[in-house]
Amino acid sequence: MSAAQSDAKPKRPICPSCSKPARVCLCSRIRTRNLDNSISVTILQHSLERNHPLNSTRIAKFGLKNLNVVTVFEVDFEARFEIRLLEPGLGLIGPESSGFDQVREKGITQKAGFEVKGDGKCQDEKYRDLIDENENPCEKLDKGSHVDAINGGGVVINATMIKYGVVSHLSHIWKVDTHGKKPKFEHIVTSTMAKEALRGGFVVKKLGRKKLEGNMELELEESEEFEIKVPQGSVLLFPSQNAIGVDELKSMHFEVKNLIVLDGTWSKAGRVYNENPWLKLLPHLRLDLDRMSLYSEIRSQPKVGCLSTIESIVYSLKALGEKVDGLESLLDVFESMVGDQRRLKDERL
Repeated sequence: MSAAQSDAKPKRPICPSCSKPARVCLCSRIRTRNLDNSISVTILQHSLERNHPLNSTRIAKFGLKNLNVVTVFEVDFEARFEIRLLEPGLGLIGPESSGFDQVREKGITQKAGFEVKGDGKCQDEKYRDLIDENENPCEKLDKGSHVDAINGGGVVINATMIKYGVVSHLSHIWKVDTHGKKPKFEHIVTSTMAKEALRGGFVVKKLGRKKLEGNMELELEESEEFEIKVPQGSVLLFPSQNAIGVDELKSMHFEVKNLIVLDGTWSKAGRVYNENPWLKLLPHLRLDLDRMSLYSEIRSQPKVGCLSTIESIVYSLKALGEKVDGLESLLDVFESMVGDQRRLKDERL
């Protein structure tokens, strides 16, 4: 491409705010911006959706105040995940604990669930739940990493993934019986203490690794892709086999404080889900809606109930009891965007 071509202006003016062509700008259509939603929303957006002209996340960006959009790239070569607890002591001394305050009053070794006496042996193995696979709890404690994880908010889960969602390494501070199978994230939540600890919220950091070009030897470059805070009360909107409906969630007296949504086509959303296995640590929520998405006129939808990102967010927040005024007006903006695309398609633009 020549310099003249690369510096050429686009053929049609683009709105700098909504990134839509000026002719179909969305900005003036959003009557109420920054709605103060009490249930926060986290969108994990597939990288190829960021600039897609039909992506509806841009409406959520204008409309919702408590919103966090995180760009997620597919794993090109390898990725590493580090998970830290928001409340490092919560759930680490057994289910009968009253929580973080009680943990804080105890010594570091008691936080770990073990009381190490002068002979260097573990006298109390009541909480052998707190070790990696195939490791002696006393040896783990002596290494210091366990103490740092509990006392300093350090890494409690470490995982490495290669392409296509294959976890090549997984380690954590809880002892979990995998029944001879390769460790998976799903196994972690079978531990009562792991569930208790993770329920208090956690932070996920993803580090992408890629091979350096031009090197004969295998050299890797690692860079941070994202760091996400997953607060207490987070749920993932995703129709997995273990997903439950809103009514069942309410019957469990689970107060949803943060809704995590995957943004992309269904194949892209599936890729995001498979390549971010930490999502399996969260409760999964499904929407039981017998309606077609407005998207069905302009983007392929596999079946009834498969909705756009903005539709999923609005319907989920309403079902969960969000009372903020003006929420449904965001759907009006989305409908007008679909109408624009339908009209432009008819005009063959």
